[in-house]
Amino acid sequence: MFHKRVLKIWLVPILFLFLLVPGICEAGPEIAVVQSIRVKPYEDALAGFKSINQARFQRLVLSEMSETDVKKRVREIRPGMILAIGEEALSSVKAIETIPIVYLMVLNPQSIISEEKNIIGISMHIPQDKQLAVLIDSLPHVNTVGLLYHPDRTDSFIQGAQKAAEKIGVKLIAREIYDAKEAPSLIMGLKERIDVFWMIPDITVITPETVEFLLLFSIENRIPLFTFSEKYVEMGAFLSMDIDAFDMGRQAAEMVERIRIGKPADHISPVYARKAIVSKNLMIAKKLGIYLPTAIAAEVKPNQKVLRKSHVIN
Repeated sequence: MFHKRVLKIWLVPILFLFLLVPGICEAGPEIAVVQSIRVKPYEDALAGFKSINQARFQRLVLSEMSETDVKKRVREIRPGMILAIGEEALSSVKAIETIPIVYLMVLNPQSIISEEKNIIGISMHIPQDKQLAVLIDSLPHVNTVGLLYHPDRTDSFIQGAQKAAEKIGVKLIAREIYDAKEAPSLIMGLKERIDVFWMIPDITVITPETVEFLLLFSIENRIPLFTFSEKYVEMGAFLSMDIDAFDMGRQAAEMVERIRIGKPADHISPVYARKAIVSKNLMIAKKLGIYLPTAIAAEVKPNQKVLRKSHVIN
């Protein structure tokens, strides 16, 4: 009886201690998810991540936070790892050096990070040779491709595209642009010289005004647009090759697992998105006089938008 009383005396304050002091009953989440904004591609990427990784996590959405110090919030959360979804998310956590950081849905990570040894991730870029292969498969008679780019933003991408084009015997005419206002005259200067215009994800080029101009330019001059997002195909571009955000999330989960079992982040190479979604606007194809097999052409009805999607695995 004496031993039971002593045990009871000790247990009561211990139980109160567990209830009153945060973090004693439960450790911090294994992963802090820092997300730029709630948009479908980012949500799809997180869903893909969670389909493989079942770790406990806490999410910080930057667009929903007041001017909160993200580094301070991460310290309070005490995670073992950070998943950064989006460019702003990566920028907000890149100074954290004590926790492994895996990024995804970042267009040009090399413009944000430099020599950090704890940061690794998946680039949104689909390799240039894969993109051109899809373009030539869809438009076999293409000889010359034109595009605009800002050298400070996408020069490395253009260098890779030039090499990929040379390998398959396609001429790439790349014009530098420093201000979106220059786009109309530069695009018109390509009119008689190109078979396809390649819309790359360069923010100097992809403005609402430039996109609208390109869509009209395409129809009026029967020059197809090849782009990086299905939304532009829905607006009137002919062809897009877009990343599969859900699968990119799965790639990130696989990378996180490698770190969790002991692989240092700086011993893991960054990778490209491995899966892409190809979309075609069949109505636009018909307007531009692009050949469609009889069975596919039969699907296209007047004033009806018809998209055809397929998946490509790199």
